[in-house]
Amino acid sequence: MQFPEWVVERVVARQGRLHPYDTLAAERTAFVVIDLQNYYTQPGYLGECAPARATFPAVNRLANALREAGGHVIWVQTSADGADDFWSHHHAHMLTPARSARRLRELASAHEGFQIAPGLQPHPQDERVVKRCYSALVPGSSRLDEVLRERGVTHVLIGGTVTNVCCESTARDAMMMDYATIMVDDALSAVTPAEHEHCLNNWMLFFGDVLSTDEVVQRLVPVAAPVGA
Repeated sequence: MQFPEWVVERVVARQGRLHPYDTLAAERTAFVVIDLQNYYTQPGYLGECAPARATFPAVNRLANALREAGGHVIWVQTSADGADDFWSHHHAHMLTPARSARRLRELASAHEGFQIAPGLQPHPQDERVVKRCYSALVPGSSRLDEVLRERGVTHVLIGGTVTNVCCESTARDAMMMDYATIMVDDALSAVTPAEHEHCLNNWMLFFGDVLSTDEVVQRLVPVAAPVGA
């Protein structure tokens, strides 16, 4: 991603360089893929973000590269089961009654909208995490923090949709929980290019790094093979 000069100047002034991580140790790195479900990516669903479908090749490529290097891939899916109760303000005041009812229906765990979208390539060894609201790391939303800590993860790569909603919310919480957090530009999508770019510019200014899939892969350091292997 090309950042405006004013963003570059402020980031360099703050941290001395544009990108803080020269290498990424695969064994301590997780690719957290957020909400690439039918509900958020496929035509006909309330939450469709059409540009998400164009990110699937980058998501698959990065997931494969990280697996091969010995890292971790985690697929995060939103479920609306019980959301009219535990997230009652959102459903009662931030959505019309019709949209609330449709979200509850199409994002129910038993609905096809909950499933990972076709064209993506999750593997059996990948972790699956279910979240209840925008951020997967806000208390009570999911077990993502537990999964990351169990695996010794210190660096989190964020992909998925929507860049400026669930992805950014999870990424901000990860950063403030002391994970080194990187938004992967071409593995993310928003409803409009402007929303995507504005989000990543602001992220770069205050919260963490932004890299492309190619830039992440170039930085990956694979797990060393055991002696004699």
